[in-house]
Amino acid sequence: MVFGEFKMKVLVTGGAGYLGSGLCSELLKSGYEVYSYDNLMYKQLSLLDLCIDDKFHFIHSDVRNQEYLKKYLQKVDIIIPLAAIVGFPACDRDKELATQINYEQIKFISDNISKDQRVIFPNTNSGYGIGNGDLYCREEDGMKPVSHYGITKCDAENYLLDSGNSITLRLATVFGMSQRMRTDLLVNEFVYKALTDRYLTVFESKNVRNYIHIKDVLKTFIFMIERYDAFIGEPFNVGLSDANFSKEQVVELIKKYIPDFAVTYSEYYKDPDKRNYLVSNEKIESTGWKPTYTLDDGIKELIKGYKIVINNDVSHFRNGFPIGYGQPT
Repeated sequence: MVFGEFKMKVLVTGGAGYLGSGLCSELLKSGYEVYSYDNLMYKQLSLLDLCIDDKFHFIHSDVRNQEYLKKYLQKVDIIIPLAAIVGFPACDRDKELATQINYEQIKFISDNISKDQRVIFPNTNSGYGIGNGDLYCREEDGMKPVSHYGITKCDAENYLLDSGNSITLRLATVFGMSQRMRTDLLVNEFVYKALTDRYLTVFESKNVRNYIHIKDVLKTFIFMIERYDAFIGEPFNVGLSDANFSKEQVVELIKKYIPDFAVTYSEYYKDPDKRNYLVSNEKIESTGWKPTYTLDDGIKELIKGYKIVINNDVSHFRNGFPIGYGQPT
């Protein structure tokens, strides 16, 4: 966005990740000057096509390098802090690191920007924990995270909202193809295993969560930048209102397009990820925001994308599978 001759500058931490690489591209298309900040821990090549653009800048560093991070905070108007340790397994493996990246670096960002700078922060539906039974989780409901991942993200959201110069997005489980792919996300994982293993074991099959396509997430960040003054200080759920689905329902959708894979719904083992909630997206929909892509669209996209990947050298693609710096699950 350009105001007169002034071109707004955006810092995206985790800018080479699953969300970050696509977001940098979309921001450039929308006229922003972009600073992508990433430690490239997966040796990903997801930003190469952006290097031709003079408005694109890449910073190779870790967000824990506070002196270096502060230098770039001072250069920009908008901060979108995507760098995170994502998912409960990675956070449980190293809780200290998860706290440093997911909470302390967000606190550092908030403490080192001016009141005129803007933050749009991605939280996760995971903060709703085990939900409210048959009631939909709304923004005014208290967050009740059941994992260290959820706790760190919710603590960061609360700190930012208390600071008064941020908007937070409580993202549903994201799906869809990306330049820096992740297959630990539920829909992405289920489709990949259905195609490659032809077999899927599902735990806690009745547990429900909400879903959103990656392209709609990217669109939401820009939507909020352009309406920042109207929504400052507000949290928003971001998901598909017609996709509060159980894991079993997701499997049945996939079977529409890949009918010949076997599935076992295990009753003997419990999924350590206890998330189970219905989510209302009425608040963001009331702003005029509308998603474009359905869960069916994403499944069909993933099938096509994985066929390309499976039949090529996927060494650097597979490096994206583990959970690490990236975005909310």
